[in-house]
Amino acid sequence: MTLTLNLSPELEQCLLQEAHQYGLSMEAVALQLLTSSILLKQRQAEAVNLLQSWMDDEDGAEQ
Repeated sequence: MTLTLNLSPELEQCLLQEAHQYGLSMEAVALQLLTSSILLKQRQAEAVNLLQSWMDDEDGAEQ
């Protein structure tokens, strides 16, 4: 899938600096950042669900 983004000049500069730092294209850096963000949110949701299940289990045992 191709995605076109309109970045602010500030964000574009940050992305360009990150790309230069790691020797990658801006597209590669943007894809890595997007992937990392999505995976982090998924892991956080899984952790919250796990903690909630533990809390739910304890509530049943206490009653």
